[in-house]
Formats: sequence, C-alpha cells, structure tokens
Amino acid sequence: MPEQRTKPLLTVWYNTRCPVCDAGINRQKRRLIEAVKAGRIEFRDINLEPAALAGSGASLEDIRRRLHATDADGRLLVGADVAIAVWLTTPGEGWLAMVFGNPVALPLTRFAYDRFADLLYAWNRRKGRW
Repeated sequence: MPEQRTKPLLTVWYNTRCPVCDAGINRQKRRLIEAVKAGRIEFRDINLEPAALAGSGASLEDIRRRLHATDADGRLLVGADVAIAVWLTTPGEGWLAMVFGNPVALPLTRFAYDRFADLLYAWNRRKGRW
C-alpha cells in the first residue's frame, strides 16, 4: 500500500530572492529538519508558484513583502503570526512565541514586523530582486 502523506501542520511561503528572508528560512529549516522530513512543516518558494495563495486573496507582491503561511485547517497567517507559528514548532524557540505572541506584546510585535518588512521590501525592490 502506498504511504499516505499527511497535510503539513504549517506551510510557509517566502521569497527566496530576498537574501534576508532566504537566510532566515534556511536557518529555521536546519532547526526543523526532522519536522520537514516528516512533512509536518513545509517551506515553499513563492517565486516558483506565484499564484499559490491567490485563492486566499494574497498576491505575489503581498508574499514578497511579508511571510505568509497556511495551517493544517487552511487558515492564512501573515507576517508576525507566521514567525510565531514557526517559533512554536521549533525546538527551543517556544519562548520567543510566548514573549512576542502574548496578548500584550502581539500588537507591538505585528507593528515592528510590518515596519521591518516594509523596509526590507523597499530595499529588495531597489536592488532589483524580483
């Protein structure tokens, strides 16, 4: 009987053309090697599948600007919420999710992430990384 692959608990979409994004995701992949091998988490390059999240209302440029992910139930996560979900999955990084994802800190975390993402997006555009 063929092996059935379960749907990942988290599928993260990111822009490999951004050196900062690519380095950050590669670091997480190394930390999550067993979860990736087991298919519990998946990291996908949006440049290879530019319309992948169009049905969720996310454009290619949206995903180049901020991390996007879908959870096992198909819910869309964006920006800081993706980082928090990845931290929750990463051994030894759950504390980051608790610190930055708690109800008091979360609005500030989202604000800071969005401002950093805006700056990074503008930098990548100036460098022609599309």
